[in-house]
Amino acid sequence: MVIAVASQKGGVGKSTTAVHVAVYLQEKAATVLVDSDPNRSVCGWATNGSLPFEVIPLHLAARRAREFEHVVVDTNAGMRPEEFKEIVEGCDLLILPTSPDALSYQALMMTVGLIEGVKEAHFKALLTIIPPRPSRDGDEMRHELEERSIPVFNTGIRRFVAYQKAALAGVPVYEAKDPRAQDAWADYLALGKEILP
Repeated sequence: MVIAVASQKGGVGKSTTAVHVAVYLQEKAATVLVDSDPNRSVCGWATNGSLPFEVIPLHLAARRAREFEHVVVDTNAGMRPEEFKEIVEGCDLLILPTSPDALSYQALMMTVGLIEGVKEAHFKALLTIIPPRPSRDGDEMRHELEERSIPVFNTGIRRFVAYQKAALAGVPVYEAKDPRAQDAWADYLALGKEILP
């Protein structure tokens, strides 16, 4: 399975999602994460500690990807339309992380507009960085996406400091030194079960 994680906007949990989807898939079969983001966020994450899967830069993907059952691609934000079309055509599932705010919503709608021109595109929006109750931002965003018939994962990713701690330590969130680390991992575990039960 080839999964790409993409957003036209930074700061919506794209790399965090790519890492934790790869963690989940690695538990099923050999998985590699291709870091095609010029910022090399995931390569940096992996360098800081140890992740349970291999991380490779984009230039090694063609040579190495066939060694793995699953490939997760962390794309760069702000791709040109033709680059984006190639990503959509080349993956089995495109995950579009978006936080529940107006700027992220606009970026998501722009991305969905690019996808609509690609035949047989398989994509789903993922609500990320959802603020805790009593905020209803996550619910309101989900409702808006459903009203526009945009496919959206049932699972939402709540906002936790544990993700930043995990990235700094170079580990999956369940190994972060944070009292909410297991709650944070539970969200991605639920997402993983939606992707590959």
